[in-house]
Order: sequence, then structure tokens, then C-alpha cells
Amino acid sequence: MKKGFSLPLWVAGAARSALKKLLGFPFDNYELIKIPNEKKEIKIEIHSVGLIKDNSYALGISFAKSGLDLDVTQNLEIWTIVSLEKIFFDNPTQTNSINIIAGSGVGINQNTHEISISDFAKEVLYANLLDTIPDGFNLNLEIIFPNGKFLAERTSNKSFGIVDGLSIIGTSAETYSSASPDQLEEAKNKLSKLIKNDFKGKVVFVIGENGLNLAKTCKINLPTIKVGNWIGPLIVDAAIKNVQTVILFGYHGKLIKLAGGIFHTHNHLADGRIEVLVYLAVKEKIPPEIIVKLSHFNTVEDALLFLEGFDKSTAEKLFQKLSNTIETRSFEYVNRYVKTDMKIASIIFDRKRKIRWSGTNGNEYISYFQKD
Repeated sequence: MKKGFSLPLWVAGAARSALKKLLGFPFDNYELIKIPNEKKEIKIEIHSVGLIKDNSYALGISFAKSGLDLDVTQNLEIWTIVSLEKIFFDNPTQTNSINIIAGSGVGINQNTHEISISDFAKEVLYANLLDTIPDGFNLNLEIIFPNGKFLAERTSNKSFGIVDGLSIIGTSAETYSSASPDQLEEAKNKLSKLIKNDFKGKVVFVIGENGLNLAKTCKINLPTIKVGNWIGPLIVDAAIKNVQTVILFGYHGKLIKLAGGIFHTHNHLADGRIEVLVYLAVKEKIPPEIIVKLSHFNTVEDALLFLEGFDKSTAEKLFQKLSNTIETRSFEYVNRYVKTDMKIASIIFDRKRKIRWSGTNGNEYISYFQKD
């Protein structure tokens, strides 16, 4: 399997190198990055480092090597600017900490204006920086992706309310190609482990990183696995393993492909999202002039917003049809390969990360996904 290392490790490497330069350590062209909760370190190459702004700041630069040809972060240039801020001990609430700042090209949540960074990324930064921060100081860490704003246009960040650049996401140290057959084998192995102990017959397949982050805020309390683009074959594997119910939880822009019979969902293999929406609109007898306008949109979200502006009940009816079609087409797909009565449920959220629709089977489980 072709693999590399996730973005948080390259950010941590550049930041650690910059902090060491600020403290007077000699430059090394690599950093050994500790992985939280694992007894190993990963060697991360550092491009350069230097002092700036009257030597009170340091800049570290690295280039991400995800190992994935189709990944927008492959060869991403990363700048980290660090400075130390003295703690005033008459303020008992202050402790040694890291202030992570979203610089140019780094995504922020458009509602909270906070940096878009995963818990894993924060853990990596803390694990590799805290032990180097001098006592009595806090660390200010500004992260910059010089080309991040441009590259973000090639992602679905805006669909999830992330603007101005790339998110710093990732849930593990190593990266794997979601289009690789080996990625399917990895997912199958994870599923095998997931259903071993006291398994109740139901499993949640979360589609993508954004879906996983949203799932963590919900009261699911069911075995959950993040799946890549091999959704169809993994559902078949679940049937072979005698899983009783698979709950598909994801963004409408991804799950809609299943309604069109596309069960490997990587964009470089097949897209067809708007075409599927138009097909469903025809089935629902939506006025022809509206269908023509739907066909001109580039994203499912833009088409949804237009349709809601035209008539909310029509939009709701169409996306309910979508939810049901995902379930029926998925069931038909599985039964091409193995005869099963396994239930497939769909639960769908929109660009605002709001859970909006569920299929006939999904209605039974949507209460599991209510936020705290």
C-alpha cells in the first residue's frame, strides 16, 4: 500500500524545529515526532529554519509528504512561526500552553472563527512541543500554508463551513490511499475487529473525515468505522460477516453517488452527483424548467439551496427520495454478490453539519445521532 504521513506530523515537525532554533539549538534537517498513545517516533524531514523579527521569532518550513498522488496536501508547503510569551505568575489561571493561530491559508470555522484542526493534530503538537517550552512561558504558534487558500478550492471544506484555507485534520499518523485496493483490506480488518466483542449486530459506516468529526459529537453508542471510497465492497463484506444492520452516515454530496449505483466513490473514478439528482427530480415529477436549472449547478449543496428557495416542501420531498434510494440501491448492490436480508439505513447531513434526512430504515436510528 502506498502510504506517507498525515499533515499534523509535518506541522509538528516544522514547529518543533522552529522552537528549537528560537532556543538556540543547532538545526537538524529532521525531527523525530512522537505519536500520542503509541511507543514510536516518526522521522519528519525539515526544509529550513531561521530567526526573524529581531530574533524574537523563529520560522520553520517543511513540505508535507502524504504519499498520496491525489491528495491536495502532497508537497504542501508549511510555515510555522513561533514566539514565547512570558507567564505572569500573579495570574493563577496561566500555565504553560500553546496558542495555535490560523495564519494565511489555514482554514477556520466560519461560525466560530476558530482554527479548523482535529483533536489528533492538537495532541501531536502538544506531545512534541510542551516538553521544549521553557518554564514560565507560553508558546504562540502561527501556522501558514502559503498555497492553502488556492488548494482549499479543490476540497469540500466550504461545504462544511470551513473557509480561507485547508483544515489541519487527520486521525492517525500514517496516510493511506482511499482509492487503493489495500485500503479496502484495511477497512475489512477494522470491521472484523469491531464486531468481535459483544457485538449487537449494528454498525455505523461513517463516510469521510468530516462525517467522523460530526459523529464524535453525537450520542451514537454503536460500533463506528470511518470508511474510504470502497463503500460498496465493504457493505458486501459486512453482509458476509453476518452484520444485521449497516447505518450509512455521511454528507449528501458523497452518499448521493450510491443512489446512482456508484459504489466506489472517489471523484477520479466517477462523479455524476448532479446527474443523479436530476434523475431523482425527474422521478419526483419536479417541473421541467426547475430540473433544467438543477442540471447547471456544480454542487449538490448549491442545487439544494436553489430548490429550497423555489419550494421547501419540494426540496424536502426530493431529498427524502434520495435517502430512500440510497438504501434500496445499496441493498440491491449487496444482493448481487451475497443473498442477505441485512438492513441498510441512511442518515444524511448537510453543509452546515446539520443532520437533515434519513431513509425508511434510517428513521429507526436517527435518534442515535442527536447531539449532546
